[in-house]
Amino acid sequence: MNKFKIFSLALVASASVAKAQDINQAKKAIDAEQFEKAKSLLKSIIKAKPSDGEANFVLGNIYLNQAIVDSAKIYYLNGLEAADKKNLNYIGLGQLDLDSKNTASAQANFGLATKDIKRKDVNEFIYIGRAYMNSTSPDYTNAIASLKRALALEPQNATALLAIGDAYYGANNQNDAYKAYRDAFTADPTLLRAKMQLGVLLKGAKSYDEAIKAFNEVIAIDANYGPVYRELAETYYKWARNKPSTRQTNYQKAIQNYEKYLSLTDYSMNSRMRHADFLILVEDYKALEKEANKMIELDKVNPRIYRYLGYSAYENGNYDIAIKSLEDYMKVPSNKVIAKDNLYLGFAKIKKGTDAAGVVDPAAFEAGLAEIKKAVAVEPLAVEDLGDFGKELFGKKQYNQAAAIYELSTTNTEQKNYLNDNVYYGISLYYANANKEKTAMDAAALTKADAAFDRVLVASPTYDEAYLYKGRINNLLEKDDLIIKNYQEYITRTTAKGAEELAKPATVKKVVESYNSIGAAYANTDKAKAIEYFNKSLTLDPTNAYATQSVKALK
Repeated sequence: MNKFKIFSLALVASASVAKAQDINQAKKAIDAEQFEKAKSLLKSIIKAKPSDGEANFVLGNIYLNQAIVDSAKIYYLNGLEAADKKNLNYIGLGQLDLDSKNTASAQANFGLATKDIKRKDVNEFIYIGRAYMNSTSPDYTNAIASLKRALALEPQNATALLAIGDAYYGANNQNDAYKAYRDAFTADPTLLRAKMQLGVLLKGAKSYDEAIKAFNEVIAIDANYGPVYRELAETYYKWARNKPSTRQTNYQKAIQNYEKYLSLTDYSMNSRMRHADFLILVEDYKALEKEANKMIELDKVNPRIYRYLGYSAYENGNYDIAIKSLEDYMKVPSNKVIAKDNLYLGFAKIKKGTDAAGVVDPAAFEAGLAEIKKAVAVEPLAVEDLGDFGKELFGKKQYNQAAAIYELSTTNTEQKNYLNDNVYYGISLYYANANKEKTAMDAAALTKADAAFDRVLVASPTYDEAYLYKGRINNLLEKDDLIIKNYQEYITRTTAKGAEELAKPATVKKVVESYNSIGAAYANTDKAKAIEYFNKSLTLDPTNAYATQSVKALK
């Protein structure tokens, strides 16, 4: 800004040029994702010339991009009072209409924006294309149609080519997106975002090595272009998620590149929040808790900070802070509560009520489970985040509690852990009853366990262990016919795998269990059959005491 003031003193006649340069500076700052710098530049322009329609429009777009809708609308309406390029602000209002799903009003505003433009004007069509894309309900078909109107007037307009590349990318048309990005960079080799987007296409195709090479080509041109480091960070993150063996190394590279991105953009509250979102993705909760506490120093009232603090405090074992932070966030009616908020609050309440031996206080568990149920009610796929928590309870022999967690996910066939969760649900209910006296057993729970393994066999017919557990469950229920049926099915399937499988000690143990259980089931109705199965057991394990004693008793 100081530089332009010096030029304006030296060249009085170039005031309009200086203003244009300031607008271009702001646009470059936006492209570099230096939004606070761009805001400052635009506010300076508006202060010097309140009637500047374009500056109001561009500033409104920044606020809308940051979901600060009220501020965006104020600047669009101010821009309509301008003498210069006021028509652009109808486009901003049009996007607000699109966000409100008022398509007719949006189209009317876009019509006002283009009503009196000159025959060769293209910027309005580019901005309208962007409005269709940036809406909360993107419309890529209309975006492409608008951008084609711009390119019909200026086929080599790099900004239009970049925009239509983004529209094709949003519409999953990778080939046309690639051509548009390539053509945009050819038309303007300073347009680094176009070249960067070629790497984004490779990232989307999971060609992570090639994407990183493409991003490094951008860095070779300008090592200070911040957005490319964000793309690198996201690429390393996705690589880690898709190839778990690279997780530790690639998560670290992701974090390093995101820190570089921040250093080249800004440390505003919005940037810090994007950083916090990324730290959640890469599971760096120590850094997240540190960042959340920094944000609280800067802004004690921003509600999202308490969400970040709640998540990170839970992951770092600070359950009291987690509960307080999340409850402080959730008690404000205007704060949007998402499923993850309820999940973390539920987990924290259960963990707080768990003693050193891993035993959970019943009241604490019920309070936590209530929050978890709220999460699943809001977002059924939230059950995908329950598996590890349930497994931890199972590992501490809190079988009833583990079953209560897994029960929430066992009928949701759309979730990715459907098979595994049903297995753990079934075995949790089995072990919860396995060592109880007959009068203390929960027959209804055991019936649910049996049904869980039926679902497992529908999802995975080759999961032979399901028959073993069905045999065990029906053993507890004393249903002789089902004991025989399920254990026999397990034996048949295991035997079909061949001698190598039958030679394994773990397999021998399970087959012996099966023979003994079938023998016991036959003992009261068919002694000959019972002795036959006990003898099969002794063939595999000649010292098996139960089989030996049973044969003696039956004879």
